[in-house]
This record gives sequence, C-alpha cells and structure tokens, in this order.
Amino acid sequence: MFTLPQKDSGTPTTSLGSVSPQGLHSNHGDGLEGECSRKPDQKPLKLYGVGDPTAMFSSDSPYLSSRGSVIKWFWDSAEEGYRTYHMDEYDEDKNPSGIINLGTSENKLCFDLLSRRLSQSDMLRVEPSLLQYPDWRGHLFLREEVARFLSFYCRSPTPLKPENVVVLNGCASLFSALATVLCEAGEAFLIPAPYYGAITQHVYLYGNVRLVCVYLDSEVTGLETRPFQLTVEKLEMALEGANSEGVKVKGLILINPQNPLGDVYSPGELQEYLEFAKRHELHVMVDEVYMLSVFEESVGYHSVLSLKRLPDPQRTHVMWATSKDFGMSGLRFGTLYTENQDVAAAVSSLCRYHGLSGLVQYQMAQLLRDRDWINQVYLPENHARLKAAHIYVSEELRALGIPFLSRGAGFFIWVDLRKYLPAATFEEEMLLWRRFLDNKVLLSFGQAFECKEPGWFRLVFSDKTHRLRLGMQRVRRVLEGKSQVAEDAPSC
Repeated sequence: MFTLPQKDSGTPTTSLGSVSPQGLHSNHGDGLEGECSRKPDQKPLKLYGVGDPTAMFSSDSPYLSSRGSVIKWFWDSAEEGYRTYHMDEYDEDKNPSGIINLGTSENKLCFDLLSRRLSQSDMLRVEPSLLQYPDWRGHLFLREEVARFLSFYCRSPTPLKPENVVVLNGCASLFSALATVLCEAGEAFLIPAPYYGAITQHVYLYGNVRLVCVYLDSEVTGLETRPFQLTVEKLEMALEGANSEGVKVKGLILINPQNPLGDVYSPGELQEYLEFAKRHELHVMVDEVYMLSVFEESVGYHSVLSLKRLPDPQRTHVMWATSKDFGMSGLRFGTLYTENQDVAAAVSSLCRYHGLSGLVQYQMAQLLRDRDWINQVYLPENHARLKAAHIYVSEELRALGIPFLSRGAGFFIWVDLRKYLPAATFEEEMLLWRRFLDNKVLLSFGQAFECKEPGWFRLVFSDKTHRLRLGMQRVRRVLEGKSQVAEDAPSC
C-alpha cells in the first residue's frame, strides 16, 4: 500500500459531529468492539478531498519522459512494506525469523482444495484455438460461462448476457481501462474513503484520472447506524465540493464488500447510491471482488446485479475476479459486466494489452462451470476456515483491549490503534507501522487507504494458523513495548 504526497489542505471546511454511543456498538453487530473516541488533540475531518498524485512530485531521471517519471515515482513510493517482505519472507523451515505478512489481502487458506481441483484431468486441454489470437473480449465459451456464473451467484432477476461480458487479467486492469475510456485526462471519480489505496494508481497511470475522496468518520452521528457509514448526503457534499474547485466528476466507485472496512451494502443503500449517480449522470463502477467471501451467515450479501431495476443500466459497470474469492491473486483473471456496448467495446480494445492466455481461459471456464465443487466443497470449507481465522484474531484483539470493526466479510479487520499513538498524527502512525515491520510483522497503515483519522490499521487474517499465531505474537510484543526475539520458534 502507499500514500500520496498532497498539498496542505488547510483548515477543514466542516467538522463532523460529536461522539455517539452508537459508534461503539450496533444493533446489527457491526459496530466497533471496545472503546472508540477521538483523542482531544485530533483534528476534525474534511468531508471530501481532491487527490493530486503529482502535487509534490519532481522528476529526477534524465532518461524518462515526465509521464515515465511519474510512473517510476509510483513504483518507488508504493508497496515499501510489500517489497521489504519479499526480501525477508517468513518460512517455517528456511527463514523462521522472517516477516509475517498480515498486510496483503490474499486468501491463503484453501491451497489444498484449489491445487487438487486445478490438477484434475479436465483442466488440461490444448487445442489450436487456445494457442491462437482470441477474441479480445475473451473466448466466447468463457464469456458464456461467466454470464451463467454471475447470474447464479449474483442472483440476477434475469439471465445475464455473454455479449455484456469482457475478460481481462484482473481488476487492476479493469479499473485502469474503465478510467481511461470513461474520463478525459484530469477528470475524477468519487470514492468513499478509507478505500483500497492502489485504486489511485490504477486510474491515474494510464488515464490521468483523479479520485475525490468522500471521507467517512468512525463516529456515528445523526441517523447513521454504524461507524464509517456512507450516505447520499456525504456523496452530495463531496460532489458539490469538487465542482466548486473546478473538478469534473464523471463517476462513483463502490467496493462491495468494502475494502478495508468489510462493509456490506444493503439493497436499499445500493439503490440510493445508484439513484444519486443517475441524478448527476455519473457512471458507477462496482467492485464485487469479495462477493463470495462473506463468511458470516447473518450477513446478507446482495450484488448490484441482483437489483430488480438498475436506475441507469448504461452507466452501471460491475467487476469481479477470482483473485479473492478463489484465492488466485497470482492467476490474474477478472471480468467486467456492462450493458453499455460502447463501454464494452472500448474496454475490449484495451484487452489486447490485458488479455489472458487461451489455456488460462479454458481453465477458468472449467472452474466456473463446476457448480457442484464450488457449492459442496469449496465455498463451505472456505467460509468455515475464514470464520475460524477471524474468530482467532478477533479474540486476540479483544484480549489486548483493542477496538476493531467486525463485519463478517472479506479477509481483514479494521483495527483501531489510536491509543498507541503519542500524538494523533500520521507521522506517529508511520512510526508505529515501522515498529511492526522492524519486529517482523507487516500490517497496512490507515493513511495508505486515505483514512483521515491517524491510528487505524488493516490486519489480514486469511492465513494458516501457525503464521497467524506467530504474527499476532509479534503484534502483541510491539504494542506491549517488548522487542522482537529473532529466534522465534514456529507455533503449532
């Protein structure tokens, strides 16, 4: 994860409300567990912010164009912790004192199930069409299978159509392609913050598109029912603020389930957000990459494709991938569903640079059509393992007296470590993050998600038990002020 340099935003124009008891607990079980209140010295929040990735950038390479220098800057400034982890990765036998990665959102719980399924004979097929140039949208057999898969798991009221499907190598490429074809350079998307910070990079590097953050607050005010709740009022205020600064907003990005909060939007909320977008003629990009990773039965997930009526189907674009729900982040398969044929055609043109090999497309079609294996083997076991890992980490956090958001979806817990900051600043947040890294555990810090309250961290729990135990031991040592013992013994 990374954070962008930004110009001093000055004094916030509007302060959010005071502490409410609703911010601590919710009738729906999705409130903060433990104490949660803003420190006296913490500054009030702005309601929106216009991103400027190059605000403090200066070129330092005589070999690159200005655009190339900006792209290099993203590489240099992004993923510092991730690159450090790969240079000192934990291995139970070869490097037991290496870094435990609780920062990267990957599902490492079901490799045994996936390796057995992907190694079966029906996955291995080579024929001429799979080795030749395909339809850039994806082979028809795969798009047909994707349409059937999404129809079933998104519970669409009518069957989805393969002509509305485009296949690319992951959601990062989808964000990049959609930003490029929907916006002019310098235009922007609204996005609720905190959000998965790499989207900044996805929409900017090719499309030169910016993000307008709709800042959400941990305090519950007014008619809100949970911390960090997105409302249409907040969307309206952010849009008005961006317009007042001369920024043209072309769309809204929604992540459902949300990363890093784990929020699952209700059908009523989705309808309200889509109606807002229609009023202002905004495109809506809906990232549903965690839709099958809702592991709490009490949490009802509803895809935007399950709505009986989309307010503006021509401006609603849905993306999904196997990276999260099937633990295949290295395989690079993503798909777009849009009824807008102009958008589908424009994105398809970019698939020339972001396509999948024919062999991988065949494997994906075989996997997605195997409904018996998905429903009877993979999903029940995956959900059970996610739930067990979530329970373990939640209990560890409770034992430490650490507040956190508990949602029952995704691979991560949004953890409130504000009380461990001597001052409520992002400098102190970064120092705490580095102490974790120095003690061989990688977390993701809140500023990387454009959270405007210093002290929040994302902790990923979708890992094997022995790594989780060791990682949480190292987290505890940092928070209790103890130094890391280099010769940590692996936990059973």
